[in-house]
Amino acid sequence: QGERKGQNHYYPPDFDPQKHGSLNGYHGTHALRERARKLSQGILIIRFEMPYNIWCDGCKNHIGMGVRYNAEKKKVGNYYTTPIYRFRMKCHLCVNYIEMQTDPATCDYVIVCGAQRKEERWDMADNEQILTTERSEKEKLETDPMYKLDHGGKDKEKLRKALPSLSELQDHQAGWKDDFILNSKLRRKFRTEKKVMEEEEEKDNAVRKRTNLSIPLLPEKEEDKKLAALLTYTAPDSYDDRQNYKRKEISSRSWFSSPTLPPGSAAGSLLHKLGLQGKGAAVAKALGPQASSPNPHNQIKCIYIALRISAEISKCCTETQPKTPNSKQCM
Repeated sequence: QGERKGQNHYYPPDFDPQKHGSLNGYHGTHALRERARKLSQGILIIRFEMPYNIWCDGCKNHIGMGVRYNAEKKKVGNYYTTPIYRFRMKCHLCVNYIEMQTDPATCDYVIVCGAQRKEERWDMADNEQILTTERSEKEKLETDPMYKLDHGGKDKEKLRKALPSLSELQDHQAGWKDDFILNSKLRRKFRTEKKVMEEEEEKDNAVRKRTNLSIPLLPEKEEDKKLAALLTYTAPDSYDDRQNYKRKEISSRSWFSSPTLPPGSAAGSLLHKLGLQGKGAAVAKALGPQASSPNPHNQIKCIYIALRISAEISKCCTETQPKTPNSKQCM
């Protein structure tokens, strides 16, 4: 809209172009308005952008690169024919003022006072970058033929040392020159890998469905195959086998439990004999009526053996029981 500024301004009747020159001259104001309020002192208010990260000396806060300020700009000197400008601005976090100026020799900005630069620079020689030629060296190359000849020899030596690296870079770039073939190879490899991944995913889904699992499965390894081959699975015993095992266990254990009597004592041996006799009677009963026919002589003998065993048990209990005032003897 700059082309319409002259048309949109009001020109009063007493405006004389020969006398006033412009509307700013008629009103006695500068075209930059408030930005030029210190123009008589050689100071112009501009919008200055921070060229790098700094630390404010007043509040010790960090000010990032790109933060903009209203700065006072003035000329403080020359570098040959290039003017050097200084910028003065107020920190937006405190009352401290920061002053910076241009440095045409290094194409950079220098902090004069009020702040410290956050050091993020590096040496171009250490970083193997191309060094800029100084002005004095340029003048010497233009005026001194011998120095120019010597400098040219050094440049050729640098080229000879860097030639293998340059050739390697050129060969590497030549390998990536044909983009279509490289793209075709990459897509072909991707399709093959995608097909293998889909097959593995189908196998894993089948295993998870068969085993009712909801966890992701890891890739199969050769060690897992060897370990699985060493495992053997046996079916559990049938019902008849378990019943036979229980019958054998019942028939082999004693009918009279004696947890308090040692196995080598007289009472323990007597109970063991009684249990064997009871087993014999049970076996005879299982054989049938012929083996268990009634005999008066045998009945009297059995009664006598039972009384004798009862007396021996009472005697053993009396001998094994400790003699205490409150203890009770077996009757």
